[in-house]
Parts: sequence; C-alpha cells; structure tokens
Amino acid sequence: MTFRIAQFTLACALSLVAGTAALASPSQETATLWHGGTILTMDGETPRTVQAVVTRGNRIVFAGAERQARRAAGHGANDRDLKGATMLPGFIDAHSHFSFALQAAGGIDLSDPAMGEVRNVATLLDAVKRAAERRGIAKGEWVVVWSYDQENLEEARHVTRAEIDAALPDYKVVLLHVSFHGLVANSGALAAAGLKDGAPVPEGGVMPSDAQGKLTGLLFEKAMYPVMAVLPRPDPGAMLAAIEAAQLRYAREGYTQMQEGASQPGDIAFFTSPAAKERLKLDLAMLPIFSGLDPLLARKDVQFGTWQGHVKLQGIKFILDGSPQARTAYFTRDYARGAPDGSHPWHGQPVTSEAEFLTAARKAHERGWQLFVHANGDAAIDMAIRTFDALGIEAADNRRPVVIHSQFMRPDQIPQYKRIGIGPAYFSNHTYYWGDVHRTNFPDEVVGFISPFKASKEAGLIASNHTDYPVTKLDTRMMLWTAMARQSKTGVISGPDQRIGAYEALQALTTGPAWQAFEENRRGRIKPGLLADFVVLEKNPLTTPVEGIRGIKVLETVKDGQTVWKAD
Repeated sequence: MTFRIAQFTLACALSLVAGTAALASPSQETATLWHGGTILTMDGETPRTVQAVVTRGNRIVFAGAERQARRAAGHGANDRDLKGATMLPGFIDAHSHFSFALQAAGGIDLSDPAMGEVRNVATLLDAVKRAAERRGIAKGEWVVVWSYDQENLEEARHVTRAEIDAALPDYKVVLLHVSFHGLVANSGALAAAGLKDGAPVPEGGVMPSDAQGKLTGLLFEKAMYPVMAVLPRPDPGAMLAAIEAAQLRYAREGYTQMQEGASQPGDIAFFTSPAAKERLKLDLAMLPIFSGLDPLLARKDVQFGTWQGHVKLQGIKFILDGSPQARTAYFTRDYARGAPDGSHPWHGQPVTSEAEFLTAARKAHERGWQLFVHANGDAAIDMAIRTFDALGIEAADNRRPVVIHSQFMRPDQIPQYKRIGIGPAYFSNHTYYWGDVHRTNFPDEVVGFISPFKASKEAGLIASNHTDYPVTKLDTRMMLWTAMARQSKTGVISGPDQRIGAYEALQALTTGPAWQAFEENRRGRIKPGLLADFVVLEKNPLTTPVEGIRGIKVLETVKDGQTVWKAD
C-alpha cells in the first residue's frame, strides 16, 4: 500500500520524545489465575500446553501445573475458568494499515452487503450512484469508493473515466483499487488533481490514455499520488473519536499488537500525540515511510524500537514495487495479460529505483534503524537482496530486515534470505482471494510458490503472516486457514507442498511477528516475564479439522492482563 489518506504536519511528527512506559510492580497487583482449558504456550518448535497461568499486573508470573499455580496466585486471586476454551498468546499484526481503520466509516465500500450485488460495470456504477444519493452527497463533492476490484466484474476489465462521467456527471468520483496501489478517477477528480490529457506519465507510474489521447482515468502507483493528495481527509477530532472502534476491529480478532504499515508524517504526529496515546489500549508499531526519512534523521532525539506508552516507531518502510493483483508488481517474467491497461509486453516496473533505495536505506541502516521493504514480484525481491548485500547485512548482525509480502519468491531466493537474516512477512490470503487471477498471468509452478511457508520453515527462516488490511479483512482464522489450505475461491490449491499445519500457522501470528519486531522477549509466548497478552478461542486449532478452522470463534482478547474485548 503506497499512500496514506490522513496527513497532518511534519513539524508535529518530529516532536517525538524518547521514553518507555513504566510498568506496574507485579507485587502490587492482585493475581489472576487462568485454568480449566487448553493453554497453548507457543514456547518452542513443537506444541506445549500448561494447566494454568498466573498473571500480576501486565505480566505473566507463572505457567505450569495448576496446583503450583494456585500457590503462586495466593489468596484472593481472580479466578478465570476457561471452561474448556483454548488460550494462546495474543496475536501480533505483522502488517496492516491501522490508520485506515480510523476511516472505515468514510467512503462507499463495495464489499458491504448493503451495497447489493455488484457483478458488472453497470451494477457497480448504479450501486455507487444510489449510495451517493442515500448519503446526500452534494453535487460537486467527492464520492470515494473502496474495495474496487475489476477482477470481480463480469467484464474483467477496469471501469473507465467516460463510464463514470456518464453515470455520475456531477461528482468528483474515485474508485480505490482493492490493492490500494491504484484507482480510477472521473473527469471531476482528474481536474481537481490538476491532471490533464496529454500529461507525461510519471516514472514508476501507470497512466494510460485512449486512442483520442484522453486519460482513461486509470492511475496506478506514482500516477495516483496527485489525486490522493486532494482527497478529503478526516480532521484530528474525527480520528480521535474513531480510535476505539478501530481498535475493536483488531481486538475482536485476537490481536494485541497492531501495525501502521506505511506511516506518513501526519500519522506519526497523530498517534504519538497525548490525546491519541491516551485512547490506545492495544500496542501500535509504526513504520515511517522513507519519503520522510531525512527530517527524521535530522532529529537526534527520535528513537526507534522504544515504546512510548502503546506506541513504538519500529523501522523505516520502503516500497519497491506494486501489487500482483493490480499487475504492477515487478517480475523477471511477463504478465500473460499484460499491463493494467492491457498493453504487452509487461513485467511491471520498480516504484522506487534501486539507486534511490540504496541511498535512503544506507542512511537508515547507519542510524541503526530496522529496514522494512515492500516487495511482491521476484525482480523487486532481487532488488532488496542486492541492496542488503551492498549494505553488508548478514544474519550474524541480527539486523532482521523484513521483506513485506515476499509474495512471488523464487526458490533460489530463500537461501539468500537465510544468509542475510531476512524475515519474510508473507500474505497467504492471496492464495484464496487472487490465486485464480494469478494463474491467468503466471505458470502453476510460479503461483504455487506464493508465500512459501513450508520451504522457508525448512530453510530456518522466521516468517510471519498478515492481512494487509484493508486489502483483505482482519480475520485471523481466515489467515490460519489460507496458510493451511492454500485454496482459491474456485477450490484450486496453489502449491500443495507449501501447506503448513496449525501450529506453524499459529507461529506466523505469534512468535514469527514477535521475532521480526524484536519483541520475542516481550510477547508472542506464554512464559513468565512476558506480557499478559492472550487470545481465548472457542476451539483448539491443533485439533480442529482444516475445513473447520475458519469457523473458530474468538471469545476474548486480553491486553496487559485486562480484557479489552469479549464475545457476547
């Protein structure tokens, strides 16, 4: 995802002050005894359970036999009988975009069942028109549409500027592609962004024109930036008011740590403000985008890897290519269906040049800041590997660069990850949502190696799994299932040899993302001394058939020893 709608001021963003939230002394807190169910600790490479856990304050103080746990808890302890449910460490979000959760109420979401059936261009535009009228959007104002995916339309092509103009002539309309790497704009939106027919295509962007030389309205990667810059933005007050509901989206999925995966200066300013920090109950790791790197480097008091209450700057985010479902990811082979506009040949292109990436990455690396790199196609992954090598990063250095998505890896790239010490943040949901689409562009052996969890595990890599929300829904059991089943919407399995078991899939939501964020001694396992962050599930994933994994319910989420969400 290459942009952020909400932005404030860079000056505010640079007011970060180093510091760590003080922890309450465990001895001053009433103990809580958890027992009566399956307690899966995630501590080790094979499943291990304990009978009971004792917490005091925000820490685990005991995990083991129930008789000993009762002694450790002492008289007057809070008794929490799990009643046969399964408790695990709280899930850790390896990659999503939390600030978008603050804006979920804005715009028109095509995935909302209330929109009705959207099966082709005509029904899509009719649904958008009706939604705009229901909301009372005034003529001349913006109509922003979320979850647009041309692959879901019968025509399997993009809507055009002319079609939007004909259906909604009195509005500024933007259809945000589901990948968040592109959009389709009508004439009103193009004019508001200052984009005129005949304008040059920016390097690293896709901006086709028709036979008459008129922009089609299709804007991907860097070509979309002018439109994104003029979209309406929620004010700080509205965002503050939305924090609780946004957190609940994560908490009800069992997450106790969230991520803001491409933080603009305004995001940093907002989430590190006293008002926002006061409202955060879950932990939030932020990845400042590299375009704002130099001002951050200029401030010697800015610290990464240090918690300020529930907020931490984790590392710098770089974007090397686009999205495979949008056909903008950078590959060493051509897309069979060509570019987003259908032109051939096309294997994608870098969004950021390798020289620019190396220059900026060197600055962050020399400051000691962790590197997070968005790379989907194998050519973009090659760029990441070459740059890490140019920086001299080796596994023994323990710098833990993370390649977000690492989607279309080649088998020969896995040993390179091991040598450098890269943590792949995989995205197994692609096998379900776009596995069928990818097979229209690439051979089965290429699509079968999407998010290669099994091969990575065998090579000794520490992987994580993520939703890239809002690209796919915040659904942790869906993630477990897609990692285990790798089945598409039509039932086709992409890479059956890369399927993993329930325990390995759970590692990608707990110990894997904990390690990638240098949090393995703080969270991700149920072990004395670690945070009292738990998720309670209706059923044990280890004993649930694969086809039943998606149906497991989250019953409760506990952060720092306190329940932050509980099912009715």
